[in-house]
Amino acid sequence: MSKAKVGFISLGCPKNQVDTEIMLRELVEAGYPIVAEDIDADIIIINTCAFIESAKKEAIDNILDVAWLKENRSLKGIIVTGCLAERYREEILDSMPEVDALIGVNSIHDIVKAVRAIENKQKSKYTSFKEADELTLGGERVVTTEGYAYLKIAEGCDNRCTYCAIPSIRGHFRSRPMEDIIAEAKDLCDLGIKEVVVVAQDTTRYGQDIYGEYKLAELLHKLTEETNIPWFRILYCYPDKITDELVAELRDNDKLVKYIDMPIQHINNDILKRMNRHGDRACIEDAVKRLRDNVPGIVIRSTAIAGFPGETEEQFEELCEFIGKVKFERFGAFAYSREEDTPAYDLPDQIDEQTKLDRADMLMSKQMHISEEYNQKQLGKVITVLCEGFDPVSEAYFGRSEADAPEIDGKVYFTSRARLNVHEFVKVEITEILDYDLIGEALQ
Repeated sequence: MSKAKVGFISLGCPKNQVDTEIMLRELVEAGYPIVAEDIDADIIIINTCAFIESAKKEAIDNILDVAWLKENRSLKGIIVTGCLAERYREEILDSMPEVDALIGVNSIHDIVKAVRAIENKQKSKYTSFKEADELTLGGERVVTTEGYAYLKIAEGCDNRCTYCAIPSIRGHFRSRPMEDIIAEAKDLCDLGIKEVVVVAQDTTRYGQDIYGEYKLAELLHKLTEETNIPWFRILYCYPDKITDELVAELRDNDKLVKYIDMPIQHINNDILKRMNRHGDRACIEDAVKRLRDNVPGIVIRSTAIAGFPGETEEQFEELCEFIGKVKFERFGAFAYSREEDTPAYDLPDQIDEQTKLDRADMLMSKQMHISEEYNQKQLGKVITVLCEGFDPVSEAYFGRSEADAPEIDGKVYFTSRARLNVHEFVKVEITEILDYDLIGEALQ
């Protein structure tokens, strides 16, 4: 009897994508064919996000879209995994009869059991929910990205920001042993990966739980020393944990792109305290200063939340002024999402939705001018670009520079008289700017 054809929908952050890739590998190892088109699948697995309201809506919309295939085509089963499954297990079981199996974030290694339960037409819905410490971190995976790959070095979070549900979903912070991470990086190197993006809920905390101190700088040094991967990039760093050792590693290590993702979420001390962020305005300013003073040309990406409960016009203006002064090379603003089961949900002085959206828009309008100013400074420069493909419509190649994280930042579009290979590094002279993107010509 032939095995069920399995389709995957992966939503949310890069950390979730790594979980999807691990589940893919376990299904492939068990002999299940993976199909690219939903309509060809017998069983569809939806790995969901539930961080904020928009992510929950996207997850639910995807489940309902797939349910249509079950009603009108040959789809036999729907499996929901990830953060939505973990956070709203009872609600999904009670209100979504279309779902045939539900797997929590710590049960991803039970994915084959879930598929088999549907194949065997098990009468009751298959469910698997485990405690955080039961999850085996890491594992072999099918890399679904091209040219670059994410490398998850830890799971969970202990920061407990008052707006965030991640600790209740993903559990407490757990680092992976350094040797396991390096072994996985070597496998990625063997696959020809050109860029590794290092991720965790709190990347800068890496190692504290198992080694007694922050070990991110040492890990990055060993990763670059023991592999031939040209680029390493770090995301999800906290300002209060930007150590001098990490700054020095960014400065001195040629394989570390001069880029750091460091969400600040706000700059007003009272708001930061209500958010339970670790570190005040002085801490954030110190981290930015040390990075810019010591790492020439570094690109800092950050984010902020607009409309947190109790945020006054004066406090918001302080944030606006700071963004205008510090001029992050990359920045995103988000309207506060009121999440149940978080401390901030019950805070007084909740702000109306339109005001939150307006404030986020104001921040992004300010950032648009900052980004344009930054891009103008790139005109005439020759930069290194990792080629990612060819666009037949514009008849131009496209790729990313050190200043651009995959799936987040802009692109570099460029012409070339010579035929180029995908995932090849190219020297490009920048000649124009187009919104958040750059346009140039490859040097021959």
